[in-house]
Amino acid sequence: MTFLHQIDPVLIAFGDGFKVHWYGVMYLLGFTAAWFLGRSRVRAGRLPGISEQAYSDLLFYSMLGVIFGARIGYVLIYDLKAYIAEPLLILKIWQGGMSFHGGLVGVLVASLWWARKHRMHFFDIVDFVAPLVPPGLGFGRLGNFINGELWGKYTEAGWGVIFPHAEDRIQGLSSVQLEAMHATGMLDQFARHPSQLYQFTLEGVVLFCALWWFSRRPRPRYAVAGLFALLYGCFRFLVEFVRLPDPQIGYLAFDWLTMGQVLSLPLIVLGAVLLWLSRRAPTLQPLPANR
Repeated sequence: MTFLHQIDPVLIAFGDGFKVHWYGVMYLLGFTAAWFLGRSRVRAGRLPGISEQAYSDLLFYSMLGVIFGARIGYVLIYDLKAYIAEPLLILKIWQGGMSFHGGLVGVLVASLWWARKHRMHFFDIVDFVAPLVPPGLGFGRLGNFINGELWGKYTEAGWGVIFPHAEDRIQGLSSVQLEAMHATGMLDQFARHPSQLYQFTLEGVVLFCALWWFSRRPRPRYAVAGLFALLYGCFRFLVEFVRLPDPQIGYLAFDWLTMGQVLSLPLIVLGAVLLWLSRRAPTLQPLPANR
């Protein structure tokens, strides 16, 4: 069974100028989820002595870190030449082109600044933030799917998703033509792995459930952050086997190694190291929040 992808990336258009894109809405949903989830943990005293207002500041700075870090990271890692040729492309985040690894660096920088301001251990903040990240990752992958980008390899099994924009032979056909061809099975040869949905499931749903369950009670310092890094790195590394690499980069080696896999290896190692360090680390005990 195949699905013909014909989803409009624009949710609402006001005339010919202002448009609300699904991709932007997904970012908003991710930040909203982080706000409600984080606030409930603050009220439970999981950031000892920290008020909800102070947490709001942390979330705001993290939002800036995600947006700027993810965009700058994508530019530097994946497509620097294109952005040098047309610098204004950097502002068009609704077209995609956001790097998780760049966004992660942005969040870590924001967390470090906030931790120093409130005189808290950096990794106590990272441990607190880690379970709040997967919903945003999941919504972001849904945004990728709606945009019809970051598709996977051909399934060659008569099932999958057909992305017309990915195929030169059918790219210019109308929606009516595509639907008619799809009904007869003529497009089944173009069915691809919906790698965006795989990542939504693993990086969004599974990672969130694992971290939320693991952090339901206080854990030693480094443990929650370590589990996040380890699981995300493994999930991303695995999905890259069925996801096509960015065309401007291609495979880096062996006809299968991608940039995403290379960037995930340090996270896997870091996660293992943090979990090892957590064995002898202190545990931050909850205290009532200051509202």
